[in-house]
Amino acid sequence: MSLTDVKHWVFDMDGTLTVAVHDFAAIRVALEIPPEDDILTHLAALPAEVAATKHAWLLEHERELALGSVAADGAVELVRDLAARGYRLGILTRNARELAHVTLQAIGLADCFAAEDVLGREDAPPKPEPGGLLKLAAAWQVAPEEMVMVGDYRFDLDCGRAAGTRTVLVNLPENPWPELTDWHAADCAALQRMIQPRQ
Repeated sequence: MSLTDVKHWVFDMDGTLTVAVHDFAAIRVALEIPPEDDILTHLAALPAEVAATKHAWLLEHERELALGSVAADGAVELVRDLAARGYRLGILTRNARELAHVTLQAIGLADCFAAEDVLGREDAPPKPEPGGLLKLAAAWQVAPEEMVMVGDYRFDLDCGRAAGTRTVLVNLPENPWPELTDWHAADCAALQRMIQPRQ
């Protein structure tokens, strides 16, 4: 299958459709999480009361970032191109679902995604777990191999591989994970050029 044949697209949010602004090192310091630990995995292992307090802080911190979101180069044009073709578009983010909607509003793309096709960390196990992609595949009634997962980090690619979808790495000049990547584009503008029919 070539990329031009794919009609079911799932995007990561932060750093993929937006300019990455999360300072994960600072978040770990604020939440007293060891530097080597994954933030969501660490919080999931804490006692309920402690976890609730830290999740509340994280949600408010991320809300501020979401409200100030800036679209990544070419992201708006790419998504609008795909939506105009009638393709199914989804979001799978490790962020909270409500903040994914805030972010889509901020970058002017909220109308391109059905509300139920925007999945946050409360809807499925966080990436790299494949549950979110499989949930979208079931809702769209397509085989995972007919979908593509677009992201800027290894978790996105691992998630796609585990679910059986194709994978696209964007917004990195080089590809550090070629074994996990079906297609690589320097940014969303380059990715849009890759799906244009050849003249």
